[in-house]
Amino acid sequence: MPGGRLNQQERQQIALGLADDLPYAEIARRLDRPTSTISREVMRNGGPNAYRADLAHRATERRAHRRSQAAPRGSEALPQAHGRDPEAVREFEDVFTNVLIQAGTPKMMARVMSCLYITDTGSLTASELVQRLQVSPASISKAITFLEGQGLVRRERDERRRERYFVDDDVWYQATIASARANALIIETARQGVSILGPDTPAANRLENIARFMDFVSEGITRAAEQAREVLHTKPGTPAATPPGDTR
Repeated sequence: MPGGRLNQQERQQIALGLADDLPYAEIARRLDRPTSTISREVMRNGGPNAYRADLAHRATERRAHRRSQAAPRGSEALPQAHGRDPEAVREFEDVFTNVLIQAGTPKMMARVMSCLYITDTGSLTASELVQRLQVSPASISKAITFLEGQGLVRRERDERRRERYFVDDDVWYQATIASARANALIIETARQGVSILGPDTPAANRLENIARFMDFVSEGITRAAEQAREVLHTKPGTPAATPPGDTR
């Protein structure tokens, strides 16, 4: 981090700033730190609602200890493509992983997704993931099986017959559509409950409202995903086509 690593006193000031609902920029100004330093620190340690200075400080020490154990003595960080700062890349990977965990992704699955996403090719083999994450092949296999079932990664065999795992431009579209379709089971089950509990009863009305709400949301998600799909295949800064019916 610019200016060196955060110390425990600075972390306490971050916690106080969050308790006072201060924006990251204001906390950063008071500590004379970049705003990105504060946002990364908070997001990698529980987010604004769960950040605790003492826990964040201990977690940082544990991460530094694990890295020193994982790296062979006398070795240096592998050079990064495009002139990237290796430490900044590691810090971002931690932040991205924690954001995915806070969004409900299991920890190992989040680590695998983050590792794949920050790779320029968007593709790694099992052995490469094992080496990068310092975990067992079984852990990688379990994570990939889960992510593939969610439509978040796909696998192919390369020219050397090795399995490669990919996160491509269409993964988020497919996962979004799969999520919307999964809501159909909730809708169907809720409406089964309506017939069992009896029309016009309070419980049946509640379930019918749930079904109507989920039906509306799922339809909107599917329509928005279809309209925005091309965004996943364009370069940043390229204007997207105006969705049908949008008069802006």
